[in-house]
Amino acid sequence: MESFETLQKQYESMIYKVIQSLNIYKNADEFFQTGLIALWEAQERFNPKKGKFSAFAFSYIKGRLLDDLKKTHKDMERNVHPEEGFWYLLEDEHSVSMTSETEWILSYCKSMTEQQKKWVLHTCVNRLTPTEIARLENVSLSAVKKWRKGAIERLKGTIKRIDLMN
Repeated sequence: MESFETLQKQYESMIYKVIQSLNIYKNADEFFQTGLIALWEAQERFNPKKGKFSAFAFSYIKGRLLDDLKKTHKDMERNVHPEEGFWYLLEDEHSVSMTSETEWILSYCKSMTEQQKKWVLHTCVNRLTPTEIARLENVSLSAVKKWRKGAIERLKGTIKRIDLMN
Protein backbone atom coordinates (compact mmCIF):
# COMPACT_ATOMS: atom_id res chain seq x y z
CA MET A 1 0.00 0.00 0.00
CA GLU A 2 1.26 3.46 -0.91
CA SER A 3 1.97 6.16 1.65
CA PHE A 4 -0.75 8.75 1.96
CA GLU A 5 1.61 11.56 0.90
CA THR A 6 2.24 9.78 -2.40
CA LEU A 7 -1.47 9.15 -2.82
CA GLN A 8 -2.23 12.80 -2.05
CA LYS A 9 0.19 14.04 -4.71
CA GLN A 10 -1.25 11.58 -7.22
CA TYR A 11 -4.93 12.46 -6.59
CA GLU A 12 -4.72 16.14 -5.63
CA SER A 13 -5.71 17.26 -9.12
CA MET A 14 -8.71 14.88 -9.01
CA ILE A 15 -9.95 16.53 -5.81
CA TYR A 16 -9.62 19.98 -7.38
CA LYS A 17 -11.41 18.75 -10.50
CA VAL A 18 -14.34 17.39 -8.43
CA ILE A 19 -14.53 20.70 -6.52
CA GLN A 20 -14.59 22.57 -9.83
CA SER A 21 -17.21 20.24 -11.33
CA LEU A 22 -19.49 20.87 -8.34
CA ASN A 23 -19.06 24.66 -8.79
CA ILE A 24 -17.66 25.05 -5.29
CA TYR A 25 -15.99 28.43 -4.99
CA LYS A 26 -16.76 29.48 -1.42
CA ASN A 27 -14.64 27.80 1.24
CA ALA A 28 -12.79 25.81 -1.43
CA ASP A 29 -9.89 25.14 0.97
CA GLU A 30 -12.24 23.53 3.49
CA PHE A 31 -13.76 21.37 0.76
CA PHE A 32 -10.26 20.40 -0.38
CA GLN A 33 -9.54 19.20 3.17
CA THR A 34 -12.78 17.22 3.08
CA GLY A 35 -11.60 15.73 -0.21
CA LEU A 36 -8.29 14.70 1.36
CA ILE A 37 -10.11 13.04 4.25
CA ALA A 38 -12.34 11.25 1.77
CA LEU A 39 -9.24 10.10 -0.16
CA TRP A 40 -7.74 8.72 3.03
CA GLU A 41 -11.00 6.91 3.88
CA ALA A 42 -11.22 5.58 0.32
CA GLN A 43 -7.70 4.17 0.69
CA GLU A 44 -8.74 2.47 3.93
CA ARG A 45 -11.96 0.99 2.52
CA PHE A 46 -10.83 0.06 -0.97
CA ASN A 47 -11.19 -3.57 -2.03
CA PRO A 48 -8.99 -4.35 -5.07
CA LYS A 49 -11.28 -7.23 -6.06
CA LYS A 50 -14.08 -4.77 -6.84
CA GLY A 51 -12.34 -2.56 -9.42
CA LYS A 52 -9.85 0.23 -9.93
CA PHE A 53 -8.89 2.51 -7.06
CA SER A 54 -9.11 5.67 -9.16
CA ALA A 55 -12.81 5.09 -9.95
CA PHE A 56 -13.54 4.21 -6.32
CA ALA A 57 -11.65 7.24 -5.03
CA PHE A 58 -13.41 9.56 -7.48
CA SER A 59 -16.89 8.44 -6.47
CA TYR A 60 -15.99 8.39 -2.77
CA ILE A 61 -14.55 11.91 -2.88
CA LYS A 62 -17.43 13.27 -4.93
CA GLY A 63 -19.99 11.69 -2.59
CA ARG A 64 -18.31 13.13 0.49
CA LEU A 65 -18.06 16.60 -1.08
CA LEU A 66 -21.74 16.46 -2.08
CA ASP A 67 -22.69 15.52 1.49
CA ASP A 68 -20.65 18.43 2.85
CA LEU A 69 -22.15 20.77 0.28
CA LYS A 70 -25.67 19.74 1.34
CA LYS A 71 -24.80 20.26 5.02
CA THR A 72 -23.33 23.68 4.30
CA HIS A 73 -26.37 24.68 2.25
CA LYS A 74 -28.76 23.48 4.96
CA ASP A 75 -26.78 25.41 7.58
CA MET A 76 -26.95 28.58 5.48
CA GLU A 77 -30.72 28.16 5.04
CA ARG A 78 -31.36 27.61 8.74
CA ASN A 79 -28.93 30.13 10.22
CA VAL A 80 -28.32 33.77 9.50
CA HIS A 81 -24.69 34.82 9.54
CA PRO A 82 -24.64 38.64 9.45
CA GLU A 83 -21.55 40.64 8.66
CA GLU A 84 -19.24 41.41 11.60
CA GLY A 85 -20.27 45.09 11.72
CA PHE A 86 -23.89 44.09 12.32
CA TRP A 87 -23.13 43.02 15.89
CA TYR A 88 -21.75 46.44 16.81
CA LEU A 89 -24.94 48.16 15.68
CA LEU A 90 -27.26 46.10 17.88
CA GLU A 91 -28.59 47.66 21.05
CA ASP A 92 -28.41 45.52 24.16
CA GLU A 93 -32.08 44.88 24.97
CA HIS A 94 -31.27 43.50 28.41
CA SER A 95 -29.57 46.63 29.67
CA VAL A 96 -32.66 48.73 28.99
CA SER A 97 -35.39 46.36 30.13
CA MET A 98 -33.69 44.44 32.95
CA THR A 99 -35.47 46.48 35.63
CA SER A 100 -38.90 46.04 34.07
CA GLU A 101 -38.21 42.33 33.49
CA THR A 102 -37.24 41.89 37.14
CA GLU A 103 -40.33 43.78 38.29
CA TRP A 104 -42.54 41.65 36.03
CA ILE A 105 -41.02 38.44 37.40
CA LEU A 106 -41.35 39.67 40.99
CA SER A 107 -45.04 40.38 40.40
CA TYR A 108 -45.53 36.59 40.30
CA CYS A 109 -43.50 36.08 43.48
CA LYS A 110 -45.59 37.99 46.05
CA SER A 111 -46.55 34.86 48.00
CA MET A 112 -42.98 33.50 48.11
CA THR A 113 -40.36 33.54 50.83
CA GLU A 114 -37.23 35.65 50.32
CA GLN A 115 -35.20 32.52 49.50
CA GLN A 116 -37.72 31.40 46.89
CA LYS A 117 -37.63 34.88 45.31
CA LYS A 118 -33.83 34.67 45.24
CA TRP A 119 -34.05 31.35 43.41
CA VAL A 120 -36.50 32.77 40.84
CA LEU A 121 -34.39 35.87 40.19
CA HIS A 122 -31.08 34.02 40.03
CA THR A 123 -32.59 31.43 37.70
CA CYS A 124 -34.67 33.64 35.40
CA VAL A 125 -32.73 36.90 35.34
CA ASN A 126 -29.13 35.84 36.02
CA ARG A 127 -29.45 32.41 34.36
CA LEU A 128 -27.59 30.65 37.18
CA THR A 129 -27.64 26.93 37.91
CA PRO A 130 -28.61 25.63 41.37
CA THR A 131 -24.94 24.92 42.10
CA GLU A 132 -23.98 28.49 41.20
CA ILE A 133 -26.81 29.88 43.35
CA ALA A 134 -25.70 27.75 46.31
CA ARG A 135 -22.14 29.03 45.95
CA LEU A 136 -23.29 32.65 45.57
CA GLU A 137 -25.70 32.52 48.53
CA ASN A 138 -23.28 30.43 50.62
CA VAL A 139 -25.80 27.65 51.28
CA SER A 140 -26.01 23.96 50.45
CA LEU A 141 -27.23 22.67 47.10
CA SER A 142 -30.10 20.89 48.83
CA ALA A 143 -31.25 24.21 50.34
CA VAL A 144 -31.40 25.75 46.87
CA LYS A 145 -33.34 22.73 45.61
CA LYS A 146 -35.87 23.24 48.45
CA TRP A 147 -36.20 26.92 47.45
CA ARG A 148 -36.80 25.80 43.87
CA LYS A 149 -39.43 23.24 44.85
CA GLY A 150 -41.33 25.74 46.99
CA ALA A 151 -41.07 28.49 44.37
CA ILE A 152 -42.39 26.24 41.62
CA GLU A 153 -45.34 25.16 43.75
CA ARG A 154 -46.21 28.77 44.55
CA LEU A 155 -45.80 29.83 40.92
CA LYS A 156 -48.23 27.11 39.85
CA GLY A 157 -50.72 28.34 42.44
CA THR A 158 -50.34 31.94 41.27
CA ILE A 159 -50.80 30.97 37.64
CA LYS A 160 -53.92 28.92 38.47
CA ARG A 161 -55.42 31.91 40.31
CA ILE A 162 -54.71 34.16 37.33
CA ASP A 163 -56.32 31.62 34.97
CA LEU A 164 -59.43 31.43 37.16
CA MET A 165 -59.73 35.23 37.16
CA ASN A 166 -59.65 35.36 33.36
